[in-house]
Amino acid sequence: MFAGSGAMLTRPGALSRRGEVRGIRESLCTFLPASSIQTIQTPGMLDGGDICEAGNHFFIGISERTNQAGAEQLAAWLGSSGFTSSFVDIRQEKTLLHLKSGVAYLGEDRLVVTDALARRKEFAGYEHILVSQREEYGANCVRINDRVLVPAGCMKLAEDLERLGYRTIVLEMSEFQKMDGGLSCLSLRF
Repeated sequence: MFAGSGAMLTRPGALSRRGEVRGIRESLCTFLPASSIQTIQTPGMLDGGDICEAGNHFFIGISERTNQAGAEQLAAWLGSSGFTSSFVDIRQEKTLLHLKSGVAYLGEDRLVVTDALARRKEFAGYEHILVSQREEYGANCVRINDRVLVPAGCMKLAEDLERLGYRTIVLEMSEFQKMDGGLSCLSLRF
């Protein structure tokens, strides 16, 4: 993840994904000085799907794949660059693999949220766009410039977003959804 003038490499909670970190580091070194690239250290675990950037504030999910130690390391690094953060423990939310499975930031202090997260104190002060229970997968949407990418099958969410003035692009995601993959999982933005 990127913040300020540096990057933090995650340490995925899923063992099968840990080998990805070295390849990402090598790629990042073509864009950033190696000294500006940090890595979550053991015993910390941090998955990118548990990080929701909301302007200068970051929500960090504590989940089965991101532990307190990893979240604290990220929060300290963000704080050293002038960003704020808060932890959102989602371990009891059995329908959520990651934090971003249930929340997305659209800018303008607006969050797309599932019912499970809508009442959380961490999200007070933000306008909520609530996704219906049938369209919960749509909470993992992505805003890029003036468009919002929305998974196919989430037409009510797309209509709600368009009523608010967003332009949506509906994408077929059913094959990725079978393996818990969402739009933010397939996005590399920096």
